[in-house]
Amino acid sequence: MRKMTRRPTHPGNIIKEDYLLPLSITIKDMAATLGVSRKTLSKIINERGTVTPDMALRLSRAFDTTPDFWLTLQKNFDLWQAEIASQEWKKVKPFPKNRLHDHNPIA
Repeated sequence: MRKMTRRPTHPGNIIKEDYLLPLSITIKDMAATLGVSRKTLSKIINERGTVTPDMALRLSRAFDTTPDFWLTLQKNFDLWQAEIASQEWKKVKPFPKNRLHDHNPIA
């Protein structure tokens, strides 16, 4: 697994810095455009909420991007958070590689 060395950018920051501010759009107006509540969008922008697949579809349509773009941003942020929040996952003992990759698939 590749070690992430810096905190990934939260998708809410991208929405704020690359769309709301340059386009002079309020959270209320953007929420209305997206068909979500102001509270829902505000949570994402303030990094207290996550971009769901439904929200990714809405954002991709509004900003002419792809849902994968938004979901990848969220995934990277979530993985980074999980990696630093707990060390318990490091206690998992990996299966031997020869047992994982040297078997006959079920026909």
